Amino acid sequence: MTEAALPAERRRPRWAVWLFAGAMALLGLFFLGLGKWQLDRLAWKEGLMADVAANMHQPPATFPPIAEWQHLDLDRWQYRPVTVTGRYEAGETVRVFVGLTDAARGQYHGPGYWIMTPLTLEGGGTVWIDQGFVPQAEADRFADGGGVPTGTVTLSGVAVPSESADMFTPTPDAAHRIDWTRDLGRLSKSLPAAAQPVAPLYIDLPAGARGALPQGGETVVDFPNNHLGYAATWFGFALTTFIMLAEWLRRQFKRGRA
Repeated sequence: MTEAALPAERRRPRWAVWLFAGAMALLGLFFLGLGKWQLDRLAWKEGLMADVAANMHQPPATFPPIAEWQHLDLDRWQYRPVTVTGRYEAGETVRVFVGLTDAARGQYHGPGYWIMTPLTLEGGGTVWIDQGFVPQAEADRFADGGGVPTGTVTLSGVAVPSESADMFTPTPDAAHRIDWTRDLGRLSKSLPAAAQPVAPLYIDLPAGARGALPQGGETVVDFPNNHLGYAATWFGFALTTFIMLAEWLRRQFKRGRA
């Protein structure tokens, strides 16, 4: 049956056929673009993981001075072993709640808190020190730092980038100095003006003796890397779209509609 013989409601103008074909082709190209973007993200993620692995195996470096903080290259310093010298401000300790999804991996685990205590540096400014994890039942003992050393101390640990609060993060409990994320901007709002500025990285202390609290050495570099799978999915959608379009056009030409 030719197009002229088709009932009026079943006829399709040629421009509509080509408009639909163009839209499908653009959709396929869009899927290809998403696949390419995921491959670019894969290359970036692999480069980041290589940089972090290289950083963690470097010898400890002196933490950058305050004059460099504003323009600090975080990619160069994150997860790098560092040393700092300064004085603990035990009274400014903040306990950061740890849920089951972010639980510690050592002897002690489950709900608890990261014990974050600021350290006033000899050269000026403040850096937050993550002393480690304490179980929820032990948290009150560490509300004021848990007996950190007084006077000047030199510490070694791993420089870690700030976490970021989002719209679902509860507001800090200022009265009890409890927070829900190691977001340095949020933590630093509790500090007096004299403690400013605050370093853009915090330092995670290493593990101590077995059974000692806080439980340090909890930094684990584990970047999710599913970009190859996502790329395969988008390329699969693109291939399916083009195959369906080709078959549809074949039928349109066979019926004389294109």
